[in-house]
Amino acid sequence: MAKLPHVVIVGAGFGGLAATRGLRRVDVDVTIVDRNNYHLFQPLLYQVASGLLDPSAIASPVRTIVRRSPNVDVLRAEVTGVDLAQRRVITSAETLDYDYLVIASGSETDYFGNEDARQRSTGLKDLSEALGLRSQLLGCFERATLTADADARRRLLTFAVVGAGPTGVEYSGAVAELIKHVLPKDYRRIDFTEVSVVLIEAGDRVLATFAPRLGRLAERSLQRKGVRIILGRSVRGVDDQGIVLDSGERVETSTVVWTAGVRATTPLDLEGDALARSRRVKVTPELNLSSHPEVFVIGDAAAFEQAGAVLPMLAPVAIQGGKYVGKAIAARLKAQESPPFHYHDKGTMATVGRGAAVAQIGPIHIDGLVGWFIWIFVHLLYLVGFRNRALALWSWAWNYFFWDRPVRLIISASDDR
Repeated sequence: MAKLPHVVIVGAGFGGLAATRGLRRVDVDVTIVDRNNYHLFQPLLYQVASGLLDPSAIASPVRTIVRRSPNVDVLRAEVTGVDLAQRRVITSAETLDYDYLVIASGSETDYFGNEDARQRSTGLKDLSEALGLRSQLLGCFERATLTADADARRRLLTFAVVGAGPTGVEYSGAVAELIKHVLPKDYRRIDFTEVSVVLIEAGDRVLATFAPRLGRLAERSLQRKGVRIILGRSVRGVDDQGIVLDSGERVETSTVVWTAGVRATTPLDLEGDALARSRRVKVTPELNLSSHPEVFVIGDAAAFEQAGAVLPMLAPVAIQGGKYVGKAIAARLKAQESPPFHYHDKGTMATVGRGAAVAQIGPIHIDGLVGWFIWIFVHLLYLVGFRNRALALWSWAWNYFFWDRPVRLIISASDDR
């Protein structure tokens, strides 16, 4: 029996799984390589970090997801390099030969060279960060109940978020609601007038990628929740006492959450003209490398230009790219050509807390409760598995009717205990 072509997919995120599904009925052997054994729904990480969702609601074992695909295998390992000439993927477990390679390795927090920020702040890109951040936040309240020093207590009870993009806005709103409606019932010793959430943005408005009107609505919603917003100020430094802004102003805090930017992660050893902004890999209209057409790059790792602009680092971009690559590989095996990739923009949205969201679907702008219901529907649609959808919907309903966060557990092995 002839050996089937081998497709190696690096990354079990939105793009990697979409490509896998596209190859389910194709005569190929597929190996998914990821350092984790689960697929993570990153857009809802901030809800894990703010005690609203259990981690199991947004993470699904990869082997469970692909168990009905007999041509798919899973390798839990770290990809350390790619030998393009020999068509090999080097991992921490073994070396894989490939006929086709799909890089869907995603992105990581970008600290823009600020090492102090890297060491003294927390990103919000993986599950361990979200769990650690939840424990850090609740741990600050625990320590504040025992602190007699007023300055130290205010520092413990100030939570700073750097970056007013969707993640920063969503996390700030979620934490503000947690502080206003839930934690006062738990921490009766604390004067909650001392508690504050500060959102810092280097640009001149929040949600810069949204229409200005939606950004203003989100800003006003956050302010009504008690979030202090600082615009037009970048972070010059982060130390043990808090943040120093480029204006010289200090924000005294024990918790800094960094959502100011992301950059691509890729095992490809590329430099110079092959890379675009945020270290994204430049690809052809067919989403592959011009020098190695058997290598596809999708999602956050790819810099694909359409209508004069590089596509954003969003889950729908990765999903559509993964579907396209699955079809493109199937077409190649039949000696057929594929049309160029084209992204269909279905809109973007961000929630600003319970019952409030902004959505931009082409020329249509939606906000408030209607926007929130649309946000719920879309996120339930993209969550993997009925169980995860049911868990998320139950948690959202519980929070909506009872103003409660069911997952307020301090579980990290840190000083927050």
